[in-house]
Amino acid sequence: MKVLILGSGVIGVSTAYYLAKSGHEVTVVDRRDGPGLETSYGNAGEVSPGYSSPWAAPKLVWKAVKWLVMKNRPLVIWPRPDPAMVEWGLQLIANCTPERYEVNKGRMVRLAEYSRNALRELRATTGISYDERARGTLQLFRTQKQVDSTGPDRAVLDHFGVAYETLDRDGCIRAEPALALVRDKIAGGLRLPGDETGDCFKFTQALAAMAEGLGARFRYNTTIQRIAADGGRVTGVMTGTGELKADAYIVALGSYSPILVKSLGLRLPVYPVKSYSITVPITDPAGAPESTVMDETYKVAITRLGDRIRVGGMAELAGYNLALREARRRTLSFVVGDLFGKGGDLARAEFWTGLRPMTPDGPPILGGTPYPNLYLNTGHGTLGWTMAAGSGRVIADVISGRRAEIDLEGMTLDRYGTRPTRQAAKLKGAHA
Repeated sequence: MKVLILGSGVIGVSTAYYLAKSGHEVTVVDRRDGPGLETSYGNAGEVSPGYSSPWAAPKLVWKAVKWLVMKNRPLVIWPRPDPAMVEWGLQLIANCTPERYEVNKGRMVRLAEYSRNALRELRATTGISYDERARGTLQLFRTQKQVDSTGPDRAVLDHFGVAYETLDRDGCIRAEPALALVRDKIAGGLRLPGDETGDCFKFTQALAAMAEGLGARFRYNTTIQRIAADGGRVTGVMTGTGELKADAYIVALGSYSPILVKSLGLRLPVYPVKSYSITVPITDPAGAPESTVMDETYKVAITRLGDRIRVGGMAELAGYNLALREARRRTLSFVVGDLFGKGGDLARAEFWTGLRPMTPDGPPILGGTPYPNLYLNTGHGTLGWTMAAGSGRVIADVISGRRAEIDLEGMTLDRYGTRPTRQAAKLKGAHA
């Protein structure tokens, strides 16, 4: 089968690899001049099934108010006339109940655990290398109140059999020895020993090369303009260099996915949440993290990637604005300097920003649409790197006519009650 994948981030490339491995004729299209150059480029580096949680959590609204007034605030909302942001925000708030949180987190952990195992298998069978480490994630609490509030998360981890350790101050230091220098700032931690780390960009580049070795073709510097449809099926994709046709089409464009499918009458509840990172060269390995430390207070992850420290996080609601804001850099620099001040040279840090495609309930959107030859692999939010291998494998199974190896309940577009709209019906033949 001829399959056209729109997007060459870690999600699109992982999908291309598994489809090519299954024997399909795969073409990947992207506007950039190589794979992994947008949101996959500078993320926090975590492969964290145990830390897979929806934004929509109980007491989120009260926490958000607190975050908005912090000096080094993890959340920024830019007031703007944006109906999509308002609608998405209201849907998110509707999911902030204990019952919805448990359901949504369970769905995310299910996919993330599967994906982590798929990544391990991929690494074992191909030898792919990407500054990977398998030394767990430490969720670091600065206050006793944070320590005491982990009950709901631990209950879900127990339900899915995800290993974790509840640590006191000394336990945190045993896991991350460099924290001994700041022991008075630590109240405790939750360690997830099954989590991993790695450079998502290096992985994406290497896997794209492997996909090409299996016959996949990549068309870079190609602008995707619109999807053409007729008779309730997709008939092609119009690009800046002409129309591309296939038997099946996969939208893996992250935050830009809703824009592309809107003309087909499909409404994807995916909104761009802007994140930032700095990448700091290590100058003192003993002062750097061993794996990932997630600072719960500032919602910032600090990860060791080879000879670098990646510091990533923040959440900014600003539409599709990609401006680098110096205030966000100061926050990231403050957090890493506060915990690992001797580890790296902040003066030589690379500053980056990207858009995370967030759904209001948390899980991504995988699988089919009302158009029988159009598929989605988008909406992974902060967990695109964590869920990439599993999501790609799932889509390859679906398109190949195989039953997915995990239950996809709650991960498809159907959970939003999507049906072919009147607009979609009117478009029959309009784009032929």
